[in-house]
Parts: sequence; C-alpha cells; structure tokens
Amino acid sequence: MRRYKERSNLYVSRSKILIGPVQHRDCFVPRNDALRNNIMFSVNNILRNNIKNLTPYSSARDEFQGEASVYLDANENAFGSPLHEQYNRYPDPLQIAVKKRLSEIKGVPVPNIFLGNGSDEAIDILFRSFCNPGIDNVIIVPPTYGMYQVSANINDVEARKVNLTVDYQLNMEGIAEAIDEHTKMIFICSPNNPTGNSINRTDVETLLANFNGIVVVDEAYINYSRQKTFIQELTEYANLVVLQTLSKAWGLAGLRLGMAFASEEIIEVMNKVKPPYNINEATQQLVLQALQNVDQVNHWIKQTLLERDKLVLSLKRFDFVQDIYPSDANFILVKTTDARGIYNHLVGQGIIVRDRSKVELCEGCLRITVGTPEENVTLTETLETMSLI
Repeated sequence: MRRYKERSNLYVSRSKILIGPVQHRDCFVPRNDALRNNIMFSVNNILRNNIKNLTPYSSARDEFQGEASVYLDANENAFGSPLHEQYNRYPDPLQIAVKKRLSEIKGVPVPNIFLGNGSDEAIDILFRSFCNPGIDNVIIVPPTYGMYQVSANINDVEARKVNLTVDYQLNMEGIAEAIDEHTKMIFICSPNNPTGNSINRTDVETLLANFNGIVVVDEAYINYSRQKTFIQELTEYANLVVLQTLSKAWGLAGLRLGMAFASEEIIEVMNKVKPPYNINEATQQLVLQALQNVDQVNHWIKQTLLERDKLVLSLKRFDFVQDIYPSDANFILVKTTDARGIYNHLVGQGIIVRDRSKVELCEGCLRITVGTPEENVTLTETLETMSLI
C-alpha cells in the first residue's frame, strides 16, 4: 500500500531510523477480544450517534465557493475594514490554499488534512465527535501534555491514566489492562512533553494494529526528533490521527494553527463538528507566507539542535544537576537537587523556565527550552552565580 512521504526538505538527517515490520507484542491483550483486530475498525462504529445525524452549519462560503465581483450573501460590511489590510470578508472555512501548501510539504492529500485553532481545537473536536459524555473513556500516559486531561474533563469523559515506565516509555501491559469496550482513544505524545524523549515506534504500531479505537499521536516536536513522522503510516492504519503544529519549529505560536492528519472519514467528521470559520483570514494569509520559508525553518532547527547539545554539556557541570534526560525536542528535562529553589533564583534574575517537580515521574525536574545562543549563555551564567551561594 502506498505511503505518504513528507516532501519538505525540513531537517531530517537525524530521523533516518529504519523501521521494520510491526511486532505484535504478546503482552498486548485487551480485555475485550473484539478490540484486538484492526481490520474491524470503523469510524461509524465509534462515532457518537448525535454526530452521525448532525447536519453541520452551512455558511455562505460553503454554499458559494467560486469567484465573484459582488458579494451580497454573507451580511458582511461591504465598505471594508478600518485597517491597512482588508478583513471584511469571511475566510475560507476549509482553508484550501493553506492545505494545498501543506500538502506539498507533507506529501498528504488535502482531504486528509484538518486545520484547527492550535492542536488543542483538534483534540477537543476528537472528544466531542467520538466520546459519549459520562460513558466513554480515553487513555492518557502521564507525564504527558496536560490538555488531553483538560479536554476529557471539559467533555465529561473519563481519562484513564497509565503512567509511563521509569524510562518514559509506554507501559503496554497497563494499557492493555485499562482498555474496555468504552475506550475510544489513546493519546500518545511523541516526542513527549515534558520528558522530551520519543516513544518506541514498535509499541505505537502495536497499539495501532490491535486497538479498535483511535490512536492519537501528537507530534508537536517532530521536527527536532530522530524518529520519522507517523504521517507516512496513514495509509496503513485507518485508526491513526497525527497531530502537528506550526507553534514550535515554524515559530508561529502566536498565530494558533494546528494540524491533524487522518483518514478522509475522520477528517470529514472533524470538519462537520468544527465551527464554520475556525481559522481567521489573517492567520491563513500569514501562514501561507511563512510556509514559503522552508530554508529559514531548516536553519533554525539545525541551530536549535546544536544549541541543545551545548546546553546539555554546560548544565552537566553543576553539582545541583543530577540528571539530564535524552531529548528529541527543543527542550530538556533536568533533574536537580532543588527544583523550586533554582526556579525562584532564575525568576529573580528575569529568566523563566518551567518547574515540573510536582508532576509524577518528574520529581525534582525543571523543563528548560533551548533558547538563542545568547539566552543559553545568560542562563548558565546565572546558574553559576547560584552555585556560588
């Protein structure tokens, strides 16, 4: 079966790990035997009944998608906007121009792409589409990105926690035990936030091959990773959803644009549920401009990886640093003797890192984003003053 290949020359020289065939691990035996065969996966089988029957809102731009000289159909202000740029017209509800450019970069057809107001919108829409409140459940694997739990709580969906192992990998036996007939989704962040490491690929493939629900692989940090994206597996697994973002390597966090890649059937459901104009015109225009600058993004990725390695070496020399965990992201997780004390010292000097010491399996840890060379020097010099106290 043909696989999608990412056509961009985004930095991938650290990502050429050869992946063999799926290894179906014997330990993965869900409680319900009906969940074991991926051939049985069907979007309609896990879709909420009210979503199946939903008639989505039909906007003016849905009903007329061509070009015209006079638009009198959407009750817009015909005189324009009080700005240099004109934003008086509603944006394309399906963001086709942006998707076409992303299709060129990612090698994924437009019908397999969903765009959201950040990846958080895609996460929320998946909950609203597939999980019945008060009945269904999802599995999350802490420590991980906190919005999976928040979205579950907002949508009144049980989030079953199966903690990662001590080396921050999936507890496959625990996941198998947690699955029941009401388990609709499993969320996996890889590279993982806040630990920074990539999840073993064969474990994720085992879940995809055996779980009769949706496996969401959140690849917010994939551009920094040694692993290849799971986008190329979309044609192999109908139950795969891959999340990516323009907030990290692309440097567009302020524009809030996230991406979901999945089967046409799943994308159709997400488009059906989303608000009609969820990506504003300014974001669409600016993103299109940014997506022309692949070389600049490549340069930043390479520089970030070099600075990450230098920062690790610099931090290792401090007595209060106990461990620095391997990272495939643009940040590092650092285990210290006094995380809160170090955090407060840095705040006092105008340097903000993230205190993760109260997160399970991250006790004593600070999460430090890789900054510019100058910012990283400022950080280490400030830590030197603390070591003298």
